[in-house]
Amino acid sequence: MRILKDFKIPNLKFPKFKMKEVSEINEVKVDYEAIKKAQENQKKQELKNYEHTNFETIKEVFISSTEKFADRVLLLEKFNPKGTWEETTYSQFKDEVIALGTALTRKLGLKDKRVVIIGENTHYWYVSYMTMLCGVGIAVPVDKELPENEIENVIKRAKASAVIFSTKKADVIKKVADRLPDVEYFIQMNSESNLENRFVGIDYLVAEGKALVENGDNSFMEIEIDPDEFKVLLFTSGTTSNAKGVMLCNRNLAQNINAPSAYVNLTCEDRLMSILPLHHTYESSIGFLYPFGMGASISVCQGLKYIVPDLQETNPTAVLTVPLLVENIYKKINANIKKSKKDGLVNSMIHVTNALKTVGVDIKRKVFAEIYENLGGKIRIIVSAAAPIDAKIGKWLEDIGITFLQGYGLTETAPIAALTPDFQTKVGSAGKAVIDAELRIDNPNENGEGEVLIRSKTLMLGYYEDEEATKEAIFEEDGQRWFRSGDVGYLDKDGFLYITGRSKNVIVTQNGKNIYPEEIELLLSNISEIKECMVYGKEDKKESKELIISVKVIPNYEEIEEKYGKNLTEEQVYKIIWEKIKEVNKKLTSYKAIKNIEIKHDEFIKTTTMKIKRYAELKKDK
Repeated sequence: MRILKDFKIPNLKFPKFKMKEVSEINEVKVDYEAIKKAQENQKKQELKNYEHTNFETIKEVFISSTEKFADRVLLLEKFNPKGTWEETTYSQFKDEVIALGTALTRKLGLKDKRVVIIGENTHYWYVSYMTMLCGVGIAVPVDKELPENEIENVIKRAKASAVIFSTKKADVIKKVADRLPDVEYFIQMNSESNLENRFVGIDYLVAEGKALVENGDNSFMEIEIDPDEFKVLLFTSGTTSNAKGVMLCNRNLAQNINAPSAYVNLTCEDRLMSILPLHHTYESSIGFLYPFGMGASISVCQGLKYIVPDLQETNPTAVLTVPLLVENIYKKINANIKKSKKDGLVNSMIHVTNALKTVGVDIKRKVFAEIYENLGGKIRIIVSAAAPIDAKIGKWLEDIGITFLQGYGLTETAPIAALTPDFQTKVGSAGKAVIDAELRIDNPNENGEGEVLIRSKTLMLGYYEDEEATKEAIFEEDGQRWFRSGDVGYLDKDGFLYITGRSKNVIVTQNGKNIYPEEIELLLSNISEIKECMVYGKEDKKESKELIISVKVIPNYEEIEEKYGKNLTEEQVYKIIWEKIKEVNKKLTSYKAIKNIEIKHDEFIKTTTMKIKRYAELKKDK
């Protein structure tokens, strides 16, 4: 739903690399007994799921984790770039949630009502969301980047009785408040203001709630949660159509903890960095609820331009992100390695360490220590989801010793439907069906490709106030509910899913050939002279209704200047990129070859997960 008109890839800065030769690493010792034991353990562990959780509601998760991990750090946040990181323990978080929940239900009478949460990733966003899930009413996370009129429309459409907003959104909320007579309360984060003209500070409510709890009011914790009751309303990003409202329940969200815990060994010793916006189900479920259930901590990134310093200051062990950022990290690090004239050495070290690893000697973290230090020193897992990524990037991460995982799902599946197990990584795939879920391909073609169908405990209740759309998306078979994803892909013999395109993006030629833009875009992403691109079918004015395979390109001017010199004309830039695209065309069958390119000077319109909004881009042209 969010349109990032001004989104720019952050200019990540890494220093030159020195890199050590293997001969310089004193720690290389071959312990043959240890190798034998490691190989035996590997055989025992192979293809075996971890013992997973079995939560049915988020309130169960809340009670379990706040008791088990009471004194451990949950959140780290810096409220000023020059300030220090402030920590919140699970115990402190518990007290705030119970206090806020008590105040919202007892003081403001919001039990079973709908509450919009809007703002940047910050302490009180986490508190507010958890409070709603533990018994207040229906949470409605909303994109903070929406324009004023859309914020107003979403609040009305959700029939919200209250709006919890961050200080940065105060001006907008105050502007729309007069046009929202049905909203009973506007609750400002990080404010101690008493209730006045429907506006009240969240700190004031927390203090009021704590006083009630201290006087024996346990009503909030006594609220029982129905696992299957409508408790979250999320508006989809709408990459292909207008945003729909997705209705989720506690069981959907709890399964986003149970399912990953079977495939990934995340513990209370781990720390995730929160980079993506929390209103998106990918971040709020897998980036918050899942680590919360495991007792892990979360460092809140201050913003895209602070990614590198935040990594280095908070030392996360895992990063949950989208392909655009993974690709950028990969390109920037490798560009610096090349500038340092260490690319040959790094490649040979990859071969050597891969060979050593096959015999039980893993020295990757020692050999590639400089790369690790630039990413905070402790990184062990990078998860990419929301869009396809070039397999060579995932392979490179694995080659330097980082476990690269991919996930697949949609807002409608809350979102997890498939995930790579950390004990059976398969770079290039979107993972395999999570536990208690099933994937199948509808009406596969000769290559086994077809629409991906999903059966899962994470599947939404339905679309909000849209029975017709719900019936189109969900069908029943043998008592099971199946979801039509709209994505096109295939399954390999081991059940791993490969996404090849989106059915609504498909380009159909006059002779009936189907072309998926994503497949071509992945090949184009290897061209360093291209920053971003979008492939689409352009109607040929000369040939009636025939579609020409076209691509909109944002040039990587920094790379082009470095390779070809400065002050190039647009025509020269065009020729450089066209020559590169012609090389890609040689790898494609003739009907998929790109025939037309357009140089784009502004940024692509994007969703919150940084996917290009194709329909919006094409509509803009018209």
